[in-house]
Amino acid sequence: MITCKKLHRNSDSFLELPHDQGGVGRHKCAGCAYDRGYESGKKREETIKMDLDSLPDSQAGSVRHKSPHAAFAQGYHDGVKESYNTE
Repeated sequence: MITCKKLHRNSDSFLELPHDQGGVGRHKCAGCAYDRGYESGKKREETIKMDLDSLPDSQAGSVRHKSPHAAFAQGYHDGVKESYNTE
């Protein structure tokens, strides 16, 4: 699997996400999950598919062992809020 090299791996904004070291999404990049959720939220998509298997792995920085589910949900929320600022 591909390993994430994006700068978001070291963003302090992911420090508050819950830890997740097991099950589906283990070692997936929470930063990439957030970005994907943000884009879905900005479009106000009504059918959401996270597809964690397609996310790159990451064991680095602030996204290490963070929940990709929570990151996606936070990104979706932030994207929806931002969508109202662009109308």
